[in-house]
Amino acid sequence: MLERFHVPKKDQVKVSEKSIRLLVEQLFEKLGVPKKDAVIAADVLITADLRGVESHGISNMLSKYVEYYQDGTFNAKPNWKTVSETTNTAVIAADRAHGIIIGHYAMNSAINKARKHNIGIVNIFNSGHMGPIGHFPMMAAQEDMIGICAISAGTGILPTFAAEPRLGTNPIAFAAPGEKEAPFLFDAATSAIANNKIVLAIRMGASLLPGWIGDLDGTPIMEEKKVDHPKKYPQLLFGGTRELGSHKAYGLSLFIEIISSLLSGEEAGMVSESKGVANPTNEYPEAGTRTFLAAINISSFTEVAGFKKRMDKMLRMLLDTPPSPGNDRVIYPGVVEHEEYQDRIKNGIPYHKDVVAWLETAIKEFNLPKLEIF
Repeated sequence: MLERFHVPKKDQVKVSEKSIRLLVEQLFEKLGVPKKDAVIAADVLITADLRGVESHGISNMLSKYVEYYQDGTFNAKPNWKTVSETTNTAVIAADRAHGIIIGHYAMNSAINKARKHNIGIVNIFNSGHMGPIGHFPMMAAQEDMIGICAISAGTGILPTFAAEPRLGTNPIAFAAPGEKEAPFLFDAATSAIANNKIVLAIRMGASLLPGWIGDLDGTPIMEEKKVDHPKKYPQLLFGGTRELGSHKAYGLSLFIEIISSLLSGEEAGMVSESKGVANPTNEYPEAGTRTFLAAINISSFTEVAGFKKRMDKMLRMLLDTPPSPGNDRVIYPGVVEHEEYQDRIKNGIPYHKDVVAWLETAIKEFNLPKLEIF
C-alpha cells in the first residue's frame, strides 16, 4: 500500500491482535451473527489489518458493517442456498449474507471440489460486501492450490472515453504458494485506486494522484487533487487515460463482469442497477455483489514440492534484482503483506486514533471487552 495511506506515527494507536479479534467477534455476535460466522468475519478483517490492508480491514469497514446489519442491508442469519451444482462448479444465492462470511464457505467448497476433481469454481450472487478479496485465494494457497477471486462491484468507474460511470471497481486477486518465500498474492481493483483508499486519503489529509479520478464530465484529472468525499468525482480505470493503458483495465473489468455476474445467471452490474433488477426497491444498496471463486489443485498438474521450489526460485530472483535509482529494493505482490503480518502479530496493529475512538464508543454501546493498547 502506498505510503500516503499509512497511518502517520503521531496518529497511531497500536492494539493487540488478540484483543481486537475478541472485540470484533463479540461485536458481530451482538449484531445477531451466529458465533461460528462471527469468528469467520473477525478473522477476515483482522487478517487484512495484520497484512497492512487497512483499506479493507477494521478502519474503513467495521463501522459500515455495523450499520448494514442494523439497517437490514446485511442478513445476519441468511438462508443461502446452492441453486446449481456439478462436481466442479456451484452457484450460491447468498440471501444478502455478508460477503466475508459466505465467501469463506464458498471458497472452502471450491477447494474441496478441486481436491477431488482437480479444479473447483463457485459463484455467488446477492451477497453483501466481500471485504479484502485476497483473503479467499490465500485460503487456496494454504491448501497447496492456486486461488482466484473476481468481483462485480458497483458502478462508480468510468469506462475509457466515457462521460458517465458504468463499471465497478471490479477487483481481482490471485494467490499461489511458495516453499520458503512468502506466498504470491496479487489483489487489486481494475480502477486506478480502490474506493476505500480514497476514504483513507481523506482521513490522512492526502491528495489524490493524477489519473485516479475524473471531472464530472468524465475528463481525466491529471494533477493532484484533494477531495472531501469518496464519491464526489467518478473514478478512472488504472492507467487513467487511453494513452496510458486504461483500455487494458477496461477489457479486464468487463471480463470480470462476465465471469462473476453473467456466469452466475445475473445481469451485469451496470444493467441491473439501471433497471433495478438486483435491487428493485433500492432498499439494499450493497446487497447485489456477484463473485467468482476458483481453486486449482497444483497436484493435478505437477508435483507440489517441485512447483513450490520453482516458485521460490522465481520469487527469489525478483527479490535479488538490483533496484533502480531512488528505490530500496525490488519486491513482488504479497511479500510486503507477509512482512507486515510478522511485525504486527508481534508488535500490535497500528490504528488511526479516530478509529480507536470509534472502537471505544462501540465498546460502551455494545458492552464489549476493552482493547489492549501497546
